[in-house]
Amino acid sequence: MESNPSRFDNLWLFFLGDPAKPRFVGELKYLQLTRGVSLTYAASWLETGFRLSEDLPLTANEASPREPGRAAGAVDDARPDRWGERVIQFVDRPSRLSLMEYLYFAGDDRFGALGVSSSPDQYLPRATTPVPRLEAAQALSDVVRKILAKETLNAQERLIAQAGGSLGGAKPKALVSIDGEEWVIKFFAGEPIDAPLIEHASMTLALKAGIRAAETRVLNLAGEHAVVVRRFDRQGRVRRHAISASTALRALSPRQNPDLGYPALAQTLRRLGETAEGVNDRQMRELFRRMVFNILIDNTDDHEKNHSLIYLPASRAGKLQLAPAYDVLPTNSGQGHQEFTVGAEGRESTLRNAMSQCALFGLSNAEAAQAVLETIAVVNGWKGHFESYGVTGSDIDNLADRIDGEALLDQRRRFAPQDYPTPAKRRPRRPF
Repeated sequence: MESNPSRFDNLWLFFLGDPAKPRFVGELKYLQLTRGVSLTYAASWLETGFRLSEDLPLTANEASPREPGRAAGAVDDARPDRWGERVIQFVDRPSRLSLMEYLYFAGDDRFGALGVSSSPDQYLPRATTPVPRLEAAQALSDVVRKILAKETLNAQERLIAQAGGSLGGAKPKALVSIDGEEWVIKFFAGEPIDAPLIEHASMTLALKAGIRAAETRVLNLAGEHAVVVRRFDRQGRVRRHAISASTALRALSPRQNPDLGYPALAQTLRRLGETAEGVNDRQMRELFRRMVFNILIDNTDDHEKNHSLIYLPASRAGKLQLAPAYDVLPTNSGQGHQEFTVGAEGRESTLRNAMSQCALFGLSNAEAAQAVLETIAVVNGWKGHFESYGVTGSDIDNLADRIDGEALLDQRRRFAPQDYPTPAKRRPRRPF
């Protein structure tokens, strides 16, 4: 139990697939030496539950994280993102800022279907206000602005600030309810371009490229835009267990430097994806398109937390689906490399690199080249698409310096399928 209202050495994990019927999962323990958090499954969960991630098998042993400063397996995805941590530091001000406190003060409505409780006997999360309705968007924006400016919040504003989300990323965000469904609202944060509107335009452009992007809408606030993104880990009142690509790929490696990249994620889908009607094959191929699209629009912020997998219902526990794409927009950095590994040449942002390991996505050279051509055709029309969504001419000119800059435009123009012929099949060697 808690020894101090804002300091915890032990907490308890619950599964909230049905929030009305929380299921006790096990004990969380703070590890002083590594600043990490371990998980020990409860006997009841061992009897009726499922492994939360591949590195959390159903055993009675204490599971510790493989890297310092992390929580064990899927528990690490229950922590708040960097914006959530900032809100906790500013609003709650716990006496110790360890991962344990961040897990607790993140509250009830976090990513996925896991919940953190101060009691093992009943689900007692950190008390927060209900998810506000969309009509509160302006009030949320005003509170975000005060937090960014480090201004004092009154009691009502402190309650509003608790409506934080953890879908991923460091930018200001909150949760809002639209027609009974939860959405993440992302605010303008002083960027030199209208990032919320550009994100909406980018996500809808991704749809044209055959990518299942999360649904987005644009909000007009006082003097600026915000974008709302529909949560893929919620279906009405049902919470879906989900893990980040970071958790999925780290579970495969005993090393502290796992292979974090698109090909490795594709192979995870090959092993654990839903095989019925070739769903996993289609999702592996879609992942290839996401990679190519991100390269071509200069979205280099495609790290392992910006990709997620959703667990299928308990009857098929252990099977995963690729979650819809999110946080897709030009980084406008021109850095020339992705955050996620692309192919044989590491993280280099080139179509050649993307093609180098297309077989790991279940694609022949010809199929991969066709997918690249189709994606190029969509990206070639990005200016007209962005204009149709209200992106200003100055912002388009700013983005064009990268998207239509020499490096990326030249790749779009010069890509040729004949440069990637299908390798000839080797004749079997005769035994004599």
